Amino acid sequence: MSVAGRLIVCPTPIGNLEDVTLRVLAALRAADVVACEDTRHTRTLLDRYGMTGELVSYHEHNERERAAELVERMRRGAVVALVSDAGMPLVSDPGYVLVQACIAAGLSIEVLPGPSSALAALVASGLPSDRWRFVGFLPRRAAELDRLLLATPETLVAFESPRRLVATLERLAAGDPARAVAVCRELTKLHEEVRRGSAAEIAEHYRREPPRGEVVLVVAAAPPGAQPDVQERAAAALRALVEAGARPRPAAKVLAELTGVPANRLYGALTAPAER
Repeated sequence: MSVAGRLIVCPTPIGNLEDVTLRVLAALRAADVVACEDTRHTRTLLDRYGMTGELVSYHEHNERERAAELVERMRRGAVVALVSDAGMPLVSDPGYVLVQACIAAGLSIEVLPGPSSALAALVASGLPSDRWRFVGFLPRRAAELDRLLLATPETLVAFESPRRLVATLERLAAGDPARAVAVCRELTKLHEEVRRGSAAEIAEHYRREPPRGEVVLVVAAAPPGAQPDVQERAAAALRALVEAGARPRPAAKVLAELTGVPANRLYGALTAPAER
C-alpha cells in the first residue's frame, strides 16, 4: 500500500529571484510535481537554480479540475509543491481550492514562509502595523471603494492597478486629503519606489508622473469620527439626549468633541434620519 503524499505551499520571490528561501528550493527539488500559475514563469525560477522538475498549470480557470487530479496523485504518494507567480499562493492568487480539497481528503499540508508584497509594503510604509487589514485588489464599485478607503479602522493594505491608482488616490483625497498613504511600487525590483505623503500630495505626484509596474497601496486608518460604528453610536447617543430634553445643537457639539464625529454630521443625522 502506498503512503499518502502531501502538499507543500511554497511562496516565491515577488521580484528579485535571490529572495527565494533555502527551504522552498529544497521543497521544489524534492517535489514530484510543481503546480504553478504560469509554467513559463516558474520555469525561469527553476532554471535559475538548476532544477528540472515536472510542472503542471494550476490557475483560476482550471482550479477545480486540476485540484482533483493533484489530490489523486497525492493519494498515490506524490509530493506536490504549489507556487504562484509571485509571493504566497492563496493570497490574491490561486490555491484555495486545492488546499480545501487536501483538507477534505485528509492529506498533509505544509506551508513554508517566504516573500510577501503585502507585508513588505506594510513595513515600508511607515504606517502603524499593530492592526492592519489586507483586502487584496481594491473593488471597482464606488460605494464599496469609498467605504474601504475612508472608513477602515485599521491600516489598509491593498493591491491596485497602476492604471487605476490615480483615480483611487483622488477619491481618497476628495474625502480626506490629509490621510497618510504610501504607494509601494515594483518592490524588490530594479525600479523599486516607496512614496509616502498625504493622499492629496501623492495623487498630485502620480497625476504628473503616471505609475508603472506592480503597486501596493497602504492607507492610514480612518480617524475615529470617520468610522461607521463610531458615527452610529454617536448619532444614537444624540437622539437619546434630545429625547431626554437636551437641545440638539449644543448636544451635537459636545458629542463631536468626545467622539471626533463632526457636529454638523450628527445634527444632520438627527434631523434627516432617512439620509444617514
